[in-house]
Amino acid sequence: MTEPSEIKHSANYTHIDDPVMRIRDLQMFYGEKKALNDISIDIPRKKVTAFIGPSGCGKSTLLRCCNRMNDLVDNVRLEGTIWLDDTEIHTPDVDVIELRRRVGMVFQAPNPFPKSIYENVVYGLRIAGVRDKRVLDETVERSLRGAALWEEVKDRLHDSALGLSGGQMQRLCIARAIAVNPEVILMDEPASALDPIATARIEDLIDELKENYTVVIVTHNMQQAARVSEYTAFLYLGELIEFNETETMFTHPEEKRTQDYITGRFG
Repeated sequence: MTEPSEIKHSANYTHIDDPVMRIRDLQMFYGEKKALNDISIDIPRKKVTAFIGPSGCGKSTLLRCCNRMNDLVDNVRLEGTIWLDDTEIHTPDVDVIELRRRVGMVFQAPNPFPKSIYENVVYGLRIAGVRDKRVLDETVERSLRGAALWEEVKDRLHDSALGLSGGQMQRLCIARAIAVNPEVILMDEPASALDPIATARIEDLIDELKENYTVVIVTHNMQQAARVSEYTAFLYLGELIEFNETETMFTHPEEKRTQDYITGRFG
């Protein structure tokens, strides 16, 4: 097994010590159409990294490569490598279910199952064969507390999750993701369907989650990226244009295209 190479310094790369994920020379095709072009980036451990860029630039596509969600799309071809610690995730011997436990996903629209709040949280554990009620109960409380939802729902755990508000549903989906103890949580525009108050709750939660997890968030909202992330990657037309600490990128971008996008000249 070949270790991932180092990335030569350039405007679209900043050195990361002990990254949790390392993406090298990644290209992805939908049929003949190239969606991602030669992307190399390190994802810092227990930090928040934001992917920004205009619609159709490859943000969500890149995010979904990190837990092989693109495997579910017909006629997709991928070149290059993605490493989760010392595991190259696209090799044939990788257990995709285990990979998605280690790299959880929260989608743009809240998508709770039509089950109780309790059963939503323990779904992944039940799939893994966990039946011990004490373990399940403890996981529900730990996960709902971790998603800042416990106090709001502790007296109605067996009510339908579909009775929650949109913001509560999204936090339940985050609880469901962290119930299986992932290392990385991928979030694809997790607040875009929410009102400003619910969005603020999600942003506060993201700040708390990085104490225990690596978070990668796709957002179309540059102010949100500036508020929640420590690192930002700017993508445009399937290419990684610039990757740097968020404060540096938003105040002193190295690439003119980054500056033009941040200042609203396009996108």
